[in-house]
Amino acid sequence: MEKLRAAIMGCGRISSCYEDAFRRLSDYVELVCAIDIDEDKAKAFGEKFNCHYSRDLESALQYRIEIIHLCLPHYLHPVMAVKAMEAGIHVLTEKPIAISLQDADRMMEVQKLTGKKLGVIFQTRYTKSVEKLKQLISEGYFGKILSARSYLTWNRPASYYEGCDWKGTWDKEGGGVLIDQAIHSMDRVRYMLGSDIEWIEGSVHNHCHEMVHVEDAAEAAIRFKNGCIYSLYACNSYASDAPITIELQGEKGRCGLIQDMGFYESDGCYTEIRNTYETTNVGPDYWGSSHHLQIRDFYESILQDGPVAVDGSEGRKTLEMVKGIYLSSLEKRRIYLPFEDVYYEDLNTQKI
Repeated sequence: MEKLRAAIMGCGRISSCYEDAFRRLSDYVELVCAIDIDEDKAKAFGEKFNCHYSRDLESALQYRIEIIHLCLPHYLHPVMAVKAMEAGIHVLTEKPIAISLQDADRMMEVQKLTGKKLGVIFQTRYTKSVEKLKQLISEGYFGKILSARSYLTWNRPASYYEGCDWKGTWDKEGGGVLIDQAIHSMDRVRYMLGSDIEWIEGSVHNHCHEMVHVEDAAEAAIRFKNGCIYSLYACNSYASDAPITIELQGEKGRCGLIQDMGFYESDGCYTEIRNTYETTNVGPDYWGSSHHLQIRDFYESILQDGPVAVDGSEGRKTLEMVKGIYLSSLEKRRIYLPFEDVYYEDLNTQKI
């Protein structure tokens, strides 16, 4: 099998997951260039794979890149994805797909025009527990799903934002705890339910993080078209990174996740689902251990010219949940889908 020629753009904290994935997937891929505006970071990453390094995409094009992994500040995802696809390169970007629905739409438009693949990383879908629960829900094992809930209580101290020019900003990160941390929980709930959204009503607040203007707490109710009401709460002012809790209640039973461990209960029988995939020790537990599984899935979609499982449309739908909460909080009303997106200029003026 001829190997794909890949580049990584952004050699910061999350790049450790990609270092692990490139080693695991060496039958699929050859890393030919590491790119970072900080040349020392690019060089250090490139040396691990004996590959080229560069400060920008333009100079890296000489290495005949076929696929690029974007591990960049959120606001740069659409900018670099469009440039790469127009240069004939497939794109797999970290979440979120963008910080505005308009930018996400532009990315999807360019994908269609160029015919290149576009994927969005939501690696927490790729666990045995999520796969099993989605299967049981779709088969009607729990009957109609009546409600869902998710709780995320993590810690992001002042030091998390210090020395970073994009974290904790509306115009570069696109928000706070919702778009950066809780987005994975929201994505898993939507994915397992397999339903589109009817309306969103919620609010965001900054209770404890005076050093930033974005939210450190959020709550919302989201109604899906299948009738399920999803209640969520998220904050990053807790004393530690507590395990994420997700639960779905059906007519005939319930199921859910505590971090990556799944469980389900019906007719008085309780079953746990342990993640049987090989684990990695490349980051915090809440990152999960499934980056390499989604990356392999994306490589296979290129090699076999098949559909991308988590494509631009999937990335946009989850972003729409986040932006719907922001708009509901800003305008203090229930938001029905589809809706006109809210821009960071408007969010920057709200008092949360």
